[in-house]
Amino acid sequence: MPPKNINIYCDESCHLENDREAVMVLGGIYCDESDVRRVSGAIRGIKDRHGVSPEFEIKWTKVSPGALSFYRELVAFFLNDPSVRFRGVLIPDKSILDHKAYEQTHDDWYYKMYYYMLRYVFSAPHAYSVYIDIKDTQGAQKTRNLHDVLCNSIHDFDHQTIRKVQQIRSHESSLLQLADLLIGAIAYENRGMVGSPAKLQLIDDLKSGLGDKILTRTSSFGATKFNLLRWQPNGDAA
Repeated sequence: MPPKNINIYCDESCHLENDREAVMVLGGIYCDESDVRRVSGAIRGIKDRHGVSPEFEIKWTKVSPGALSFYRELVAFFLNDPSVRFRGVLIPDKSILDHKAYEQTHDDWYYKMYYYMLRYVFSAPHAYSVYIDIKDTQGAQKTRNLHDVLCNSIHDFDHQTIRKVQQIRSHESSLLQLADLLIGAIAYENRGMVGSPAKLQLIDDLKSGLGDKILTRTSSFGATKFNLLRWQPNGDAA
């Protein structure tokens, strides 16, 4: 197989240690670098068909009855385009973590979760560029640290496989926004929330296309379109 350049657009929900949310989700949309322009154009086309501004930022928090048809077409696009794939890690209850027992900080654990998410995607002889949504003022240093951790974990000491880990703003990338939408659906389902019929409809669409338990349990290893790891503190999947 000839080597490809692959882009991964990553986002996260409730990653802070003391944010009073138990469920945490990390996830990334990935596709060949050569497909990024086409996919971004397809998403712009969906916006145009629904009268949505090209600058409108796709977000789970913006899902509403009035925008439901737009968001359903986005989900359908993800399900039907074979070049666009998703990998995520679900932490059902981060409040039970005991960092002291493992002699680590919350940041150390955060980097470990990113590794668990991305190691499934990394595959020789391909090269990868990882893009992460800007979250806070400490992001630049955390991004550099994450790049080093990921490269060291796969013995990529010259950064030839993982070419870069870079912060971008979510409004700059429709693929990053699509990752936010899928992460939001996973978090909503695992929090047992039922307050938004529009969000429940999108969750039903994902289940219809991928399987009834797709948002709550660990996927089979061979699941490449949508692959989720349900992580437990003892290191086991469930």
